[in-house]
Amino acid sequence: MDSNVPQGEAGGASNQGGQNQSGAGSSTNNMKSDIGGLVGQLEAMLDEYMVTKAPFALPLGLKEFIAKASPYLIILFAIMALPLILGAIGLTTMLTPFAMMGGGWGFGWGFGAIISLVVAAISLVLELMAVPGLFKRTKGSWRLLFYVSIVSLIGSILSVSGIIGGIIGAVIGWYVLFQMKDMYTN
Repeated sequence: MDSNVPQGEAGGASNQGGQNQSGAGSSTNNMKSDIGGLVGQLEAMLDEYMVTKAPFALPLGLKEFIAKASPYLIILFAIMALPLILGAIGLTTMLTPFAMMGGGWGFGWGFGAIISLVVAAISLVLELMAVPGLFKRTKGSWRLLFYVSIVSLIGSILSVSGIIGGIIGAVIGWYVLFQMKDMYTN
């Protein structure tokens, strides 16, 4: 019996061509579980280094202040960022063809601007989705902010110009975020 053939398929003609009968849905589920597993591993590693092995912890009073102020700050920054993002989308839409015609540096500028705008829009939406839970201090809202930090880091790496700043910002943000994790329980 061939060891590469799953049980029940050796010698049978029921599954010709080796196609998975569950279709493309199973590969999508596998990809989601792989990404979820990677995010879970990253969360566990960061929890160990940013909380357990951290040289110092944030004081409880500071954690309480950050937990109370963060939803209001997110709302304030979202109100300020939305017109800027929409304006930048308009400018990028107008100027990107000219930048790409310039060649070389211009193409990089257009790509970096598009990546930055997409990351800013995704981050803004995730942060606004987290606001109701931040008022209630739910673990789900904390997790949304963790996803925002991952999206921002990926955007910094993809835009190439902000790799070092993105990594430094992610480490500082993860330290504060993971120090605050115990404030979000329900």
